[in-house]
Amino acid sequence: MISNTIANELGVKETQVKAAITLLDAGDTVPFVARYRKEVTGALDDQQLRILAQRLNYLRELEARKSLILKNIEEQGQLSPALKQSILATDNKTQLEDLYLPYKSKRRTKAQIAREAGLEVLLAKIISKPSSNPSQLANAFINNDKGYPNAESVLEGASAILSDRIAEQPELLQRLRSQLIDTASLKSTVSKGKESEGQKFRDYFDYNEALKRIPSHRLLAQLRGVSEGILKIKLVIPDEEYCQQLLTRYLQLPRKALGGEWLQTQASLCWKNRLRPKLQKELIQRYKESAETEAILVFSRNLSDLLLAAPAGPKVTLGLDPGLRTGVKAVIVDTTGKLLSYTTIYPHAPKNLWDPAINDLYKLCSKYQVELISIGNGTGSRETEKLVGEMLKKHSDINAQKLITSEAGASVYSASELASKEFPDIDVTIRGAVSIARRLQDPLSELVKIEPKAIGVGQYQHDVNQQQLSEQLESVIEDCVNAVGVDLNSASEALLTRVSGLNSTLASNIIKYRDDRGAFTSRSQLLKVPRLGPKAYEQSAAFLRIRNGMHVLDNSSVHPESYPLVEEMAKAQHKSVKNLIGDSQLLNQLNPNNFVNNSVGLYTINDILKELEKPGRDPRPEFKTAKLLEGVETMADLEPGMRLEGTVTNVTNFGAFVDIGVHQDGLVHISQLADKFVKDPHTIVKPGDIVKVKVTEIDQNRKRIALTMKSL
Repeated sequence: MISNTIANELGVKETQVKAAITLLDAGDTVPFVARYRKEVTGALDDQQLRILAQRLNYLRELEARKSLILKNIEEQGQLSPALKQSILATDNKTQLEDLYLPYKSKRRTKAQIAREAGLEVLLAKIISKPSSNPSQLANAFINNDKGYPNAESVLEGASAILSDRIAEQPELLQRLRSQLIDTASLKSTVSKGKESEGQKFRDYFDYNEALKRIPSHRLLAQLRGVSEGILKIKLVIPDEEYCQQLLTRYLQLPRKALGGEWLQTQASLCWKNRLRPKLQKELIQRYKESAETEAILVFSRNLSDLLLAAPAGPKVTLGLDPGLRTGVKAVIVDTTGKLLSYTTIYPHAPKNLWDPAINDLYKLCSKYQVELISIGNGTGSRETEKLVGEMLKKHSDINAQKLITSEAGASVYSASELASKEFPDIDVTIRGAVSIARRLQDPLSELVKIEPKAIGVGQYQHDVNQQQLSEQLESVIEDCVNAVGVDLNSASEALLTRVSGLNSTLASNIIKYRDDRGAFTSRSQLLKVPRLGPKAYEQSAAFLRIRNGMHVLDNSSVHPESYPLVEEMAKAQHKSVKNLIGDSQLLNQLNPNNFVNNSVGLYTINDILKELEKPGRDPRPEFKTAKLLEGVETMADLEPGMRLEGTVTNVTNFGAFVDIGVHQDGLVHISQLADKFVKDPHTIVKPGDIVKVKVTEIDQNRKRIALTMKSL
């Protein structure tokens, strides 16, 4: 059964899997099930549930394909009990298609035409009488009317039948695949005349590595080189050795006399012309898919870390989108991210209006009591940071903190339909500055507005299966949004859309209801939102927060269905719910077992007690920033041995990229991340981390900076 297979893969009980499948089939979301149905699933977490859902879909597709194949073979009258058992037992789509291959409807092949001409009889005679001359045996089958005018054409037909027999043996195909995985290597070479154009692929101009040892990033790099016409790849296989093994180990064919020699020759041709190309294509595709899955996992982990990065908080912020010739776009957003003012200053060449720019920034900071200054890390960022630093030094009455902020994806947001809807009359460059300001206040709330692939924390994200990537990234966003929770009265449509149980229509209806009737004062008001029914309310309510609402628990992660339970807890202590919240001493006096009943178990009760201690807590870390070294603004300013502080921008399987303030991220190779052996860079760093590094090498031509974190 499907549930048993998934349970074994996850290492959990089948009853847990069955329960989870029932909930997911009923329309419950992963965040809801993971958080509020722990008793039902035995506390399967969101990652386990995501894997479960993916495998469930795969295995259901597999079962549907099995049913179709069994029906087709049965209609042909060729479904033996053994074949049926083999089909039912397989858990792999490739193996299933191998089993189906001999029975699959095909266009009229050479082998099929040869069978219709009765040449299977000839092949049987050659196999049974290898001492006979195949050409002489073939003379008896010459037939002009059927397209076989001579012995040579007759033998070609017999060879086609033999090739089909060999190439359609499921067990043989599986054995050859396994052997190739163990022994084959992938070789890449540079295409003629592409040496200069393809310098970024220089490492792979003449490269050979065992197929089973190729890391995902190296394989994807080579495949990208192929797609750009720079590289060529092929599997390096000892063909003669494989031909001999095919003949001696796998095929029960005579090897001596004229008939045996002919059979051996045809089998060898089958390997070279049919099996080898098929298996090479299959294996490269298989490893490509595996590499893509790994790349998507890397992207997902990075995106999760970025979305859950520490927020600076609700502070009035000056956002600066640096530019040289086009000027620096400056915006002011209030504590909720609302745009209050915007302008453009021209401190840099060619206008060089440095002092007027300082004056303009001072006026903005003074008028709006700015607490944070967010400077985009694009072209001109260090020059703009210097401008802000001088302004703060000159005007000590401005108590604001300046920070360099990643602007990856800001231009994508500014040109999006969402931005146009929010700021219909404002230039796209100003919208970009707003995004830079807001993502410092709350990275999650702002980054959900940007297509994940534009955020720039992936590994070959444009080379992988785009549907699979999009689905996985959407799952990551959904999990992150619901882990943090959403302010019902200030959340954007983009943020609300990612809440469990909601979609774009319901999110839009919530905002319209909010605009028409004022702020929500109770979660129960959600049921008055058009098209938001009981199911959507059940799935979403606990992830939506209301500050200063009518019910104190509306600003917590306690689900409304559990409010009576909290009332019971408060009553047990002779207190009100309001007095119970935040009182660790009172909460610790409660015995969780006293509140267990048929519908509520210890998982839920312990979660509630934990939440009541610190209601509405933000799971994200404390806000920190890197201190960039003054005077180091471009790669030309770098020298080997320099010790710097920077921010991790991206983590891959081969290391971590760090922004050290020179407009080009440096790479800390996996071997340089720590003094100990590192198998997975994610165990050492994640996007947003502040790290200390030392420069080891600068390659101006290839725009590469090598860094180390060893012994620092």
